[in-house]
Amino acid sequence: MKSIREALEKLGYTTANSDTYDHIEEWEDWYTGNVEEFHSYSVYNGVNVVKQERERLNMAKTICEDWAGLILNEKVEITAGETFRDTLEHVFEYNDFRTKANQLIELAFAFGTGAFVEYLDEKKEVVIDYIRADMIYPISWENGYINECAFGSVKEGQEGKQIYLQIHKLDESKTSYIIENHMLNAETGEEIEIVDGDMEQEVLTGSDKPLFQIISPNIINNIDLDSPLGISVFGNAISQVKGCDLIYDSYMNEFNLGRRRILVPLSMAKTQMAEQGVSKPVFDPNDTMFYAIPDNRQNLQKIEVMDMSIRAEEHEKGINRALDMLSFKCGMGTGRYKFENGTVKTATEVISSQSDLYRTLCKHEITVGRALRALVERIAFLLGKPIPTKIEVDFDDSIIEDKESERQKDRQDVAMGVMSLVEYRAKWYNETEEEAMSKLPQQADTLEGDI
Repeated sequence: MKSIREALEKLGYTTANSDTYDHIEEWEDWYTGNVEEFHSYSVYNGVNVVKQERERLNMAKTICEDWAGLILNEKVEITAGETFRDTLEHVFEYNDFRTKANQLIELAFAFGTGAFVEYLDEKKEVVIDYIRADMIYPISWENGYINECAFGSVKEGQEGKQIYLQIHKLDESKTSYIIENHMLNAETGEEIEIVDGDMEQEVLTGSDKPLFQIISPNIINNIDLDSPLGISVFGNAISQVKGCDLIYDSYMNEFNLGRRRILVPLSMAKTQMAEQGVSKPVFDPNDTMFYAIPDNRQNLQKIEVMDMSIRAEEHEKGINRALDMLSFKCGMGTGRYKFENGTVKTATEVISSQSDLYRTLCKHEITVGRALRALVERIAFLLGKPIPTKIEVDFDDSIIEDKESERQKDRQDVAMGVMSLVEYRAKWYNETEEEAMSKLPQQADTLEGDI
């Protein structure tokens, strides 16, 4: 938002290049599936210029939904030791984390950047805000990592729409973070008084680490190499998104223009007088199947059927080729999507660990996993708990076809004595060796049976 940038400049802060935010607006248009200059167009039919609205598959959103589902789904496990497990689960439930975090991943992959921001509310509960790219304004960064940042959110107040601006900055010694709170008029960007009595204008966190975590697709922002903001996962595939909509629009027109017509001589289509003197049409004038044409010279009063062939198969091949190109450009390889029976279907079969999709997925999990581990650390800090020594993010790898074969190999190694039961349990049950050792006595029989 321009008003946020202007307010930050008045407060003496310099933010990231504005060109990046222009691209965010473009990506948002493609994500919502409504790009005015592309989806609205005009065609001259020989008589008039006719306005048309292009049909769309809206694959930009589908791509982002798919990545969010692959990276952060219900099978992902975040663990931080036995003593902190219940507390962490409570915080996640309090913030509807499983749902909101997945949605944040989708938005981050659509607009290039997203953020978790955490704080304590009046009940001393940890609150996690989920911030999308157009409300994230980096203030200082180094080697691509954002050190200080401002976050905005729109609120509806008594005086209309307001922007709540939260600035996370380091103190003069660069050893501890300070959070500034500001309230702005959404229209003018002017600062207004904070009426919330529980909100302090400045908060000393006492933490040398930020109370926010940035999420971006793990790809280089080649639009602006110096920007700390990420790039949309389809930022380099706009042409391919257009291609999907162009071919799909043509496919839909085939059915619209190629539907059966019945050509009726004009004299037969005119109304006739009934015996009672009331006129009635021979054909329903609202029926688009019938089309009146001038009588021929012989006046043969002949009704003809016009049934045009539809190039459905050619269009379906074209759409599938366009989907493959888009999928490849977005890091998913080919064959991820298939156009069938008028809709796009996503492949549900397991994938190879050597595939483009798997390799790209592992790349994205690096940045997301780092953000999630930092989030857990900050939750513990806010609650005054010891920082867990081992925080694990176990991503869902059930879609990988050779995972079960790897587990079977480990079972054989245990049977041969090459791997111990402790190592096996620690690896496959996501436990430390100490935890695995403590659970072996009462579960040894179960483990032996599993092997």
